[in-house]
This record gives sequence, structure tokens and C-alpha cells, in this order.
Amino acid sequence: MELPQPVEQRAVFLDGRSNRKRNVTLRFSNALDIIEQDAVVESWSYDQIRRADGPPGLLRLSCEKALPLARLEVAEEATIRMVAANCRQLNSGHASGIRTGRIVAWSLAAVASILGIVYFGLPYAAERLAPLVPTVVEERISDGVDKQIGAIFGDKHCEDPAGRTALVTLIDKLKRAGDLDTPIKATVVSSSTENAFALPAGRVYLFDGLLKKAQGPDELAGVLAHELGHVKHLHVLRRIIQTGGTSFLIGLLFGDVTGGTAMVFIGRELFNSSYSRDSEREADAFAILVMNKLGRSPKPLGEFLVRLTKGMDKKTISILSSHPLSDDRLAMMTKADLSRRGPELLSSAEWQALKDICKAR
Repeated sequence: MELPQPVEQRAVFLDGRSNRKRNVTLRFSNALDIIEQDAVVESWSYDQIRRADGPPGLLRLSCEKALPLARLEVAEEATIRMVAANCRQLNSGHASGIRTGRIVAWSLAAVASILGIVYFGLPYAAERLAPLVPTVVEERISDGVDKQIGAIFGDKHCEDPAGRTALVTLIDKLKRAGDLDTPIKATVVSSSTENAFALPAGRVYLFDGLLKKAQGPDELAGVLAHELGHVKHLHVLRRIIQTGGTSFLIGLLFGDVTGGTAMVFIGRELFNSSYSRDSEREADAFAILVMNKLGRSPKPLGEFLVRLTKGMDKKTISILSSHPLSDDRLAMMTKADLSRRGPELLSSAEWQALKDICKAR
């Protein structure tokens, strides 16, 4: 086969290393030589040159053996005809299409991997890591969250002595019935928010808005027992690991777990977050167990939460936002009532003192 005579034509070359466009000359000889300032910078074999995607009126070329992003751009008709005449495999496989397909495939694979990590990897890691987190780390997290609570609600902890004594009495009974070894520090916050939640290191927050709605010690005890169930099963810590992901893991390594992780957690915890269904079932089961051990019915917990739904402002923070209750859960608590009646959890005087714990503020 007679080789074409050397002919030089103008083009624009992108070398694949930078986005700088270089004005070059093309020489059609044994291969397509790319010349810049009288020096051959690359030679592309004709049978390896493929058409790449480009705008109308512009022929964009790639080479199978060149860098993946290397391109030649040819605008002159005469040069385009010469390329077509010499590059017999120009449209074979359409390299850009192949590469685009590969990019799409790898992108989909990357998305699938990320989803796999989010839905399977992080829950698995949280399950395994939560029991290994030192208490001092849990306390740092809770300290960070406590500061955020202070920033949102102000320094409004209710410390009436008689009310504090009644709260500690109730918490101690729930702890003993649930065989819970973790020290519990319960705090009542003076706020109309109808909420209660637990933090790592055994911290439990009860808002006065929820306390005022409770009609008896059993209703409040059920709520607190449910929160202690989250503490016992490390649900809060697992959620932080899942929510914080790699940020939390890096924080563990470098000892900084009170900044971004705390902010993420407080946002999710206070504003309409939710545990998994399994976590909720475990916390419910713990509350039912504790109430039955104390000889008290778990049914008031379900009735209390159902009552809270009536006329609830969807825009306000509520325990129902993070602890959704269905009729099935109420039915389960009703069914779990063993009809055994132990002593009252609090006396009338203790209950009144607890209800009035924020009055001094």
C-alpha cells in the first residue's frame, strides 16, 4: 500500500494533562504527527484514531494509545477530509461513546457503593463500634450537645429541690427494674416543648411542656423508661456514628468529637429526627419490661402519646416527631398489661413536686 505524501494542516491540540489549547500543525505521513514549533510532540497511528464528541462543524479526535483526555480539534474542511481519508477506523466504536459509557457505568457503581455504605456499612460499623466507645468520649459528645441545647433554649434547667428529689426517685426505680448500670443524669428544661430524649453517657432531657401534659407518674415513667431503653441499647451512640459517619470516626482518632458531630446530632435529634423501627421496638420492649417489673401497666405510655397527637401543632418540636406511635404500638402496650399492681411510683406529694419543678423559674 502506497503511503500518503506528507502534508501539513493546522489544528488545536489538548494534551490531556491541562486544559490549555495548543495551536499545532498536523503532518500526514506514516502516522499523524502533531507538530508544535517544528517539533513532533506526538504521533498518532491512523488505525488508533477515533472520532470524539464535538460541536457541529468541528471534528474532535482521540487516540486509543494517547492519554484519555487528549484531543485534536480540526475545523478546516480540507483537513477533515484528509483525516477521513487516512483514518479508516475513525468511527469504529466511537471512542467517546465508549468512554462515556464507561464513565456512566463507573459513576453508577460509585453511587451504588456509596448507598451500600450508607445503608449497610455505617449501620454495621455503628453496631460494632458503639459498645467500644469510651465513656469519656460519650461525655464529650453530650457536653457538646448540652451547649447547643443551652444556645437554643437558654440556661433554663429546673432545679427545685423537692422536684429534683422526686425525679431522681423515679429514675432510680426505673434503672433498678431495667438492670441498667449506666449512671443517669436527668434534667428538666423550662420550655413549652413537648419532648424528651436521651444522649450518650446516660443523660436524659425532659421538657416541662411534656411534663405538664402528663396526668400521672405512670405516663411519665413510661416515657422515661422508653428513653432509658435507648440508653441501654446504645441507640443514641449508634445514631451519632451513622449520622456523623467518617467525621465521627476521624473525630475518635483525633479526639475531636464535640464540634461538627454534636451539631449534626442536635439538629437531627431535636428537629424531627427518628430512630429506626428496630430501635423503637427495642426501646418499647424495655419500657414494657420495666413497667411490668414495677407492677405498673405500660398502657398509660401509649395512651399518653396518643393523647398528645390531638391538636398537636406540626411545626412544634414534639416527642411524637422522633417517637412516632401507631395504633399497633398502643395495642401492643395494652396487650402487655399483666394487670399486676405494684405500689405507686411516686406519692401524691412527690408527683406534685415534680410537676412544679420549674415553677421557681
